[in-house]
Amino acid sequence: MKIPIFDSSAEVASINEEVMASIQDVLFSGQFILGPQVKELEKEIAEYLGVRYAFGVNSGTDALVIGLRAAGVGNGDQVITTPFTFFATSEAIHQVGAEPVFVDIDPITFNIDVKQVEKAITAQTKAIIPVHLFGHASDMSAIELVAKRYGLKIIEDVAQGFGGEFQGKKLGSIGDVGCFSFFPTKNLGTYGDGGLLTTNDEATARLIRMLRAHGSEKKYHNEMFGYNSRLDEMHAAILRVKLPKLDKWNEMRRRIAARYQRELSDLQAVIVPTEQEGVMHVYHQFTIRVLGGHRDSLKQFLAEQGVGSMVYYPVPLHRLPVYHDMEGTFPESEQAAEEVLSLPMWPLMSSEIQSIVIKAIQDYFLK
Repeated sequence: MKIPIFDSSAEVASINEEVMASIQDVLFSGQFILGPQVKELEKEIAEYLGVRYAFGVNSGTDALVIGLRAAGVGNGDQVITTPFTFFATSEAIHQVGAEPVFVDIDPITFNIDVKQVEKAITAQTKAIIPVHLFGHASDMSAIELVAKRYGLKIIEDVAQGFGGEFQGKKLGSIGDVGCFSFFPTKNLGTYGDGGLLTTNDEATARLIRMLRAHGSEKKYHNEMFGYNSRLDEMHAAILRVKLPKLDKWNEMRRRIAARYQRELSDLQAVIVPTEQEGVMHVYHQFTIRVLGGHRDSLKQFLAEQGVGSMVYYPVPLHRLPVYHDMEGTFPESEQAAEEVLSLPMWPLMSSEIQSIVIKAIQDYFLK
């Protein structure tokens, strides 16, 4: 049996009839862009997250770009974020003409180390992008305190954390703007690309609405240079089928994570992820640390046993070719890149598959 890092087949089978019916409804409606499905999805997600406004766009990357612009970030500004994330986080900062300023991570959560944020602030700092990596919330209380003290905007990168919580609040409802991805592997994903922005501010909402549609609020009356970034009706219809199941699926992820934690925590060379107080982790990834230089050989051993795994992320952003002239070192991010390994994780993973993954890891360390 070959076990991938992510398998959507059981999910697809469980919702196939509902999805096909929803797609058929769209096909016969004749409305394919920003129609009733998108409007209803935006309303349903806003209610689920507890925010005033939600806007579908065509990717998580576009959500970050539009979110930054709507928050007033532009040429000459600086944005503080983490170097241990997917490239889109810092790429979006460049796309609006700003400069990313990296702050190292907390080695426990893999999220930005809030204790180091304040010393990275300059006169050019305009915003902070906390990334809720792997489904675990950043310390939003501490980030809010710093942002308020210096008048900074908070753009939450919730690409990996849909449904997660911090102190009872849904991720994406805490900062000035929330940015989500509907990439197929996400906790709430469509069968293609898609993204979402959230905000509680009316003026910000107006800018987002305009920016996603060529900078116009009224058709053919463009007021700024925007983007063609609209969530398709087909994807919205699929997401509307999946949204009511999200909490159940996230709880299933949490149960799988609990088993991984229980059965792998005794291995001395393995550090399993934990959940900090006040956080509801939704385990987009179950990412362990493998100590003693064993990560790559464990990954190879698992592959030989037919068990998939992935390294998220093998190169911290500051070491990418595009940042070849960037100064500074970020030792926690660099160490994490050498030790992290994400295990198979999807909500409908069977107990049998879980057992195979766990036994393979145990066998490696006992061989």
